[in-house]
Amino acid sequence: MKKEKIIFWTATTIIALFEGLLPALTSQTELAKEGIRHLGYPEYFGNALVVFKILGVLALMIPKVPKRIKEWAYAGFAFDFIFATISHAAVDGVNGQTFFPLIVFGILAVSYIYYHKLNAIKN
Repeated sequence: MKKEKIIFWTATTIIALFEGLLPALTSQTELAKEGIRHLGYPEYFGNALVVFKILGVLALMIPKVPKRIKEWAYAGFAFDFIFATISHAAVDGVNGQTFFPLIVFGILAVSYIYYHKLNAIKN
C-alpha cells in the first residue's frame, strides 16, 4: 500500500502544480492572456478556467472531499487536457506543444488509477 500511496501522491502533486499553482500564479500575466487570445478564446474564459482548475486541484488534494466530487474533478481535467490538445492542433498545427497536454493527461490517468486502487484497498 505504501508504493501505491507514493505513486498516487506524486502524480496528484504534479497535477496540482501544473493545474493549480502555475495557473494561479501566472494567469494574469500578459503571456498567459496572449496565449488564451491566440487560441481564439475570450479573456474571461481564461479567468474562469483558472478558477475551476484551482477548485479541481483542491478537490483532488483534500482527502475528505466526497468521491463523487473527485470524480468530477478528474473528468474536468481530462476534458481540459483533451480540448487543449485539440485547440493547439487546430490553431498551430500538430507540433510538440500539441502533445504536452496529453503527457499531463497521462499523469492524471496515473493519479486516477491509483486513487481507485487506494480506495479498493481501504474497502
